[in-house]
Formats: sequence, structure tokens, C-alpha cells
Amino acid sequence: MVRSRLPPGIRCIRSFPRDSWYRGFTLLLTFLLYTSYHLSRKPISIVKSELHKNCSSDASRGNTSHLDNDTWCDWAPFDKSNYKMLFGALDNSFLIAYAIGMFFSGIFGERLPLRYYLTVGMLLSGLFTALFGFGFYWNVHSIWYYVVVQIANGLVQTTGWPAVVACVGNWLGKGKRGFIMGIWNSHTSVGNILGSLIAGLFVSSAWGLSFIVPGAIIAVMGIVCFLFLVEYPEDVGCSPPKHHDQLEQEPLLQHESTEEILTNPNRFAENEGSISPTVQTEQPSAISFLGALKIPGVVEFSLCLLFAKLVSYTFLFWLPLYISSVAHLNPKNAGDISTLFDVGGILGGILAGIVSDYTGGRATTCWVMLIVAAPMLFLYNYIGGNGFATIIGMLIFCGALVNGPYALITTAVAADLGTHKCLQGNAKALSTVTAIIDGTGSIGAAVGPLLAGLLTNWNNVFYMLIASDILACLLLSRLVYKEIRGWCGYPTRQRGFKEI
Repeated sequence: MVRSRLPPGIRCIRSFPRDSWYRGFTLLLTFLLYTSYHLSRKPISIVKSELHKNCSSDASRGNTSHLDNDTWCDWAPFDKSNYKMLFGALDNSFLIAYAIGMFFSGIFGERLPLRYYLTVGMLLSGLFTALFGFGFYWNVHSIWYYVVVQIANGLVQTTGWPAVVACVGNWLGKGKRGFIMGIWNSHTSVGNILGSLIAGLFVSSAWGLSFIVPGAIIAVMGIVCFLFLVEYPEDVGCSPPKHHDQLEQEPLLQHESTEEILTNPNRFAENEGSISPTVQTEQPSAISFLGALKIPGVVEFSLCLLFAKLVSYTFLFWLPLYISSVAHLNPKNAGDISTLFDVGGILGGILAGIVSDYTGGRATTCWVMLIVAAPMLFLYNYIGGNGFATIIGMLIFCGALVNGPYALITTAVAADLGTHKCLQGNAKALSTVTAIIDGTGSIGAAVGPLLAGLLTNWNNVFYMLIASDILACLLLSRLVYKEIRGWCGYPTRQRGFKEI
């Protein structure tokens, strides 16, 4: 009996090694997990228009029972003239809590299993997101209820970013980390888009569901995380990725004294694997907060992200209003067009990853994009309302330049620094480093929209954004100089945590 050949699909599946399947599955799963985080954050921006809206439009549809009250259809306490200040309180309650909590989240993430940490964080995020929506059904009209829920949600949402970046960093080597993470980082935009669509389905009929449904989704994804997330390749018999920095560090062992080996057995175990089994099985301790700050580049990239994220989040919160005011579009159309900024951000993140992988210059890639962004923002402020085609082109281009460095720093750069050669094989720094970088950036995310609301006109807002871009560039100058010296063949020396 003649047997047929294996089906082409099966041959294709078998052509990929087991390690690649697990690695691809982990990338997809962490993508979906963090998509659900952003999906649950988005409803507040959609529901604002329902909490305080133009009640005359309801009267025009035939409901004339409250013609003597312009705010009869609003949701108290957002029915007063200070509703903008109250909305600002909700935004900043979340952002400030998120920024503060992020510095502690990484420390906990290094000391707890990532799977458990993410699962608990996602379940709590689902709970607090839903509690905001239950305010509709419980008829809650106290601003303090919503502020407290936002603060609690901001704190528990800090479990997400350090944990997923640490998990992805455990599975990926440095070869194409920038390119892969540039694509992977699009989960932010995907989550924002899905969150907008889901919240929009219920906002006009029962805005509470705009929060309850996303809350249920992130809670379900928390259960999926518990059932399927694999933290380390070794846990399923896969080979760990090879990091270039670790390979460069190995030859230094031949110059070490016996005293250095005895005082640092973990390093010898990681690189040589030839000492006693007792030392080999000893787990390296998690790095301290101050120890993470001493890793070369952490402080510079953290401060750079503060200003880069300030620019990005100012656009996130104020761009629809800016488009509406300068292009004279209604709020819905302005909101739809503003998503092109996120599209540009996806393209910019991928481009930044490809260029930084090819050149090996993460800091230089960020520096070039930021320095080009400054004059482009100035140009956008003056021609942003000159025609539909100009709006589309400038949004995509500015989105790429603004969000490209932001995406690169929070993903590939954070993973690189968390596996820096000065750590000597200790992989338990990824979560803490990621939390420090993103936590510092989140301070900018809270300050930027607040300052934009206090400034008197759009020109001043754009001057603030341009100044922030320039400051971000200046903070990377030392690292850019170091990378350029490396390209020119000048060696660098390592002294502990200090790189010269």
C-alpha cells in the first residue's frame, strides 16, 4: 500500500523547532494580556462625553420635559460648571497612582512568580474597572467614590507592564529584540481601539456596561494567564536565549582570582557550569532598587522617557480636542481621525526596533527620532489645519516620531538593561528595571496633560511639547556619545556597575 506524503500544513508545522513554537505562543499570550490592560483603561475617555453632554440634543429628539435645565441629562456630580476639573481629577488619580505604584511593582515582581503576580493583578484590575461601572447601577453620585476606584485601579494596573516585559525578555535574545518588540508593543494601540469600540457600544444606553464588560474581559484573561503563561524557557525544557552581553562577559572569568569566584558563586555557575551541584542550583537574589539604578543607562533612559511620555500622553488626552478646534470637525470625527496618531506610533515603534537592531544603537535611534520630532511638532502646529490630507500625513508622521522612541525604551531598551552584562547572568532584574523606567515615564504622563490644561493656548502647548523633546534628547547625549565611540572602534572599560 502506497502512503501519501505528509500534508503540507503538517510539514510546515514540523519545520519549526519546539523552542520557536513556545516562544511564539508566549509572545502572542503576553500581547493579549497587555492588550486587555489597555482595553480596560480606555472606557473613561469615551464615557466622559456621556457624563456631561449637550442636553439640548436630547430635546431636539422630542424630549422637552426639561427645557428649563441645560444639565438635566448629565450624571451628577459632573453636571456642574467644574466638570472639567472633576474629569481631570479622575485622570490624574489614575495616572499619579500608576506612577507611584510602578516603582514598587517591579520590586514585588522580582520576588514573586510572574504568573501569580499577573493573575492577581488582572483579577483586581477587572474588579476595580467594573466597580466604576457599578456606580451607574448603584446610582452613585459622589466624586470620591470614582476617585478612590481610579486610585485603586491605577495601583493594581502597575502589575502588568513590568511582568509582561520581564516574561518576554526571558524568552527573547538580543538578536532581533527591537524588531520583535516593536511589533509586539502594538498591543497598546490595539487595546485602545478595542476599548473604544466596546465602550462605545453601551455608552449611550447604559454607560456602566462600558466599564463592566472590559472589566470582565481582563478578569477572564487573568484566568487564561494562570492556566497558560510560562515564565522561563527552562520550565518547559526549552533552551534559554543567548544574550550578547553575557557572551562578552564569559572571557573575563579566566582573569578572576579564587577569592572573586568564592565571593560570587552565582556568576561562576552561570558562565562555567563547572562547580559543585550545590552552587549551580542556588538561585541569584533579586536586585535592589538602588542596584537597578546603578545599571549603566537606567537613569538616562528613565528621565528621557519622562519627557517622551509627557509628549505622548498629552497627545493621547488632548489631540481630539485640538483637531476639533483647528480643523472645525465634530467630536466624533475628530476622535476617529486622532487614531491615526496611534497608527503612526505602531509604524514608528517597528521602525525604531529595526534600525536599533541593525545599528546596535538604541540611544542613538531614540535621539535621532526625538530631534526630528521637535521641528515636526512646530510645523504641525502651523499647518495642522490646512486640509484633510495634511492632517492625515502630519498625524501619522508625528505619531511615528513621538511614539517610536517611547515604544523602544519601554520594550527593547528595558529588556536590554534588565539583562545587562554588569548583572553577570542574574536575570532577576528585568521587572525592577522595567518598573523604574516606566514609573519615571508615568510621572511625565501625569504632568503633561495637566500642564496642557493649564496653558492658555495651543501655541504654548506645542512649545511645551517641543521643549520636552529637546530635553529628552539632551538626557541621552552621554549614551549617544558612547555608542558613536563604539562604532568608531574605541573600547569601553567596565568597573563594577560603572561604565566609562
